[in-house]
Amino acid sequence: MKLSRNQLAMGFVCLLLSATMSAQVQTETKTTKGQPTVETNVERGEVVNVTGNDLVVKMEDGQIRNFRNIPESARVTVGGQQLSIHDLKPGMKLERTITTTTTPQVVTTVHTVTGRVWNVRTPHSVTLTLADGTKEDFQIPDGQKFMIEGKETDAFGLRKGMEVSATKIVTAPASVVSRQSTVTGTMPPPPPAEAIRGPLLIVIQTTPAAPPAQVAKAAPAEAQPQPKKLPQTASELPLLGLLGTFLLLSGAGLFFRWSRRVR
Repeated sequence: MKLSRNQLAMGFVCLLLSATMSAQVQTETKTTKGQPTVETNVERGEVVNVTGNDLVVKMEDGQIRNFRNIPESARVTVGGQQLSIHDLKPGMKLERTITTTTTPQVVTTVHTVTGRVWNVRTPHSVTLTLADGTKEDFQIPDGQKFMIEGKETDAFGLRKGMEVSATKIVTAPASVVSRQSTVTGTMPPPPPAEAIRGPLLIVIQTTPAAPPAQVAKAAPAEAQPQPKKLPQTASELPLLGLLGTFLLLSGAGLFFRWSRRVR
């Protein structure tokens, strides 16, 4: 598409004005940082359900929270492994640590303008003719001071044709906040063992005890032979006859010995 000569000329003028303004109105910005503060917040919960990239967690205080559209790049450290949202299982314990670092800053912006007064429209507006001949309107804030021929004056002391150099200093406090979040977790406990139904057979294995020591029994004493008894049918008469015979023989012997001595 071809541009007309007027369009090209207008573009050149705008570019020239932009370059001139940047040269006449100078801006300097300085940032001073303060001592940062660090705040740590820990949240704990248990995974209730995982559907796609949505996560339902029961927090430590009993509150149910639904985290939607968790990015694929999000990771949970479990047992030294990096797990994605799709690896999480109900019953897993999660712990999220959020570290917030706040750094206070003071931004000081200095605007410097140099030109000739063309018109003072109001106490808060002045038109200046810059060095290149262009005219620009500037807003005058309350308390703004100008240096004219080495003397300081406010907007009411401005007159047409005066050479002015104005400096505007703006100080604005700001804070830079950065957050870092890390999530760790633990696997759910193993499921409880199934209850056993029906009769339960328990086998108890014991070590057999040593047999008791046998006490040696004394052998029974041998029975002494009992004297034989005469049959009850025998009579005492033969014994008396034998005794009488013995006495007769003894008397005969004694008589024989006595008769020999006499001789």
